[in-house]
Amino acid sequence: MNSVLSEARTSGVTAVAFGDLFLEDIRRYREERLAELSIEALFPLWGLDTRVLAREMIRAGLKALVTSVDTQQLDARFAGQLFDDRLLNELPATVDPCGERGEFHTFAFEGPMFAAPLSIFRGEVVTRGPFIYADVLLSP
Repeated sequence: MNSVLSEARTSGVTAVAFGDLFLEDIRRYREERLAELSIEALFPLWGLDTRVLAREMIRAGLKALVTSVDTQQLDARFAGQLFDDRLLNELPATVDPCGERGEFHTFAFEGPMFAAPLSIFRGEVVTRGPFIYADVLLSP
């Protein structure tokens, strides 16, 4: 990361934005690393209510697939599911709706931030230790 960001700084980059929401240790780590390079760390989503944010993203047109699940925090059946209102309604209260504590990760394939949607399909779902992964493949 330091090498890539050093090169970016040389090219004129003065700030980097992160999608972090509330984990203080992660924020501090990012700020410290970037400060060493005189790059500002920006956190435009910091402190937002993740229950509200998750639903706002879906309403705005975000389409994403759950690509990994930490089975110590969330049931494996969520791997490969669409990140949608149904999924949010089924999440246990202990799981952050945005997966901020690493409960799950997603792959966004459509939304207002894309020029065009990606045509994808879910591939194999595999277990590796306490994690379940769903492959995402581009449609031919």
